[in-house]
Amino acid sequence: MRQFLLHLASERGLAENTLLAYRRDLADLTAHLQDRRKPLLKAKADDYLDYLKDQRRARKATKTVARRIAAIRVFLRYLAGEGHNVDRILQQIERPKPERSLPKILGRAQVDALIAAPDPNSPLFARDVAILELLYASGLRATELCELKTRDANLQVRVVRVLGKGHKERIVPLGRAASEAIQRYLTDLRPRLDRHRSERLFLSRSGKPMERIGLWMLVEKYARKSGILKKVSPHTLRHCFASHLLGGGADLRVVQELLGHSDIQTTQIYTHVDQSRLKSLHKKFHPRG
Repeated sequence: MRQFLLHLASERGLAENTLLAYRRDLADLTAHLQDRRKPLLKAKADDYLDYLKDQRRARKATKTVARRIAAIRVFLRYLAGEGHNVDRILQQIERPKPERSLPKILGRAQVDALIAAPDPNSPLFARDVAILELLYASGLRATELCELKTRDANLQVRVVRVLGKGHKERIVPLGRAASEAIQRYLTDLRPRLDRHRSERLFLSRSGKPMERIGLWMLVEKYARKSGILKKVSPHTLRHCFASHLLGGGADLRVVQELLGHSDIQTTQIYTHVDQSRLKSLHKKFHPRG
């Protein structure tokens, strides 16, 4: 498994979070086989099918099972490339159609309340506002925001350079509010936080680079403070970014590029979100709704 993960990292350039997901899913499979005293490399098609039946008996979500099947199939294809005869297993493991769930979207007034939630008297006020403004202005993933370097933000032309999944680079424009918030943070606060001469744009209270868990806690804290009852994460603001752009008339291909999606079908889910909102408005206001 270690060799497989190294292969994914070096040959396919997968992101660290994707590698961790593969590792967790295959570790779950390995634990299942070990309980039945079946070595991973000697497992037969029936052993894999028994594992998948066990997943369904445990009422795992369809999305979880689909992800684990995808990880298994990638692993088996790797074994095939290494000379192992796994064709029969691959033929018998079919990928289930994953459930399509619509992303949770905040209204624009809710986003405004979230961004206004940081306390101006807090020592980290400038950083927190800059983070919230940037998440909504750019649709960055949590990892992408945490890995931004100071040189990636060009505030004169209002863009950020983002290194996304698979080390794909994209340029995302910023609005005035986000640019000004980042500039205030860089001028008023970051020099005091930067005790370790870090390249990262966003730093923690201790001066170390902001981590994903810290970013999630920050967004959740301000969501509670602003009175938003639903669960809010950095990815929620990514969803809001895409949905609000499309609702305002943005082209789907443009939104795909801004989000860093390699497949436009991934972006199309936001058209369903917008359609559901339009249907709701139609039902509410049309005289024969």
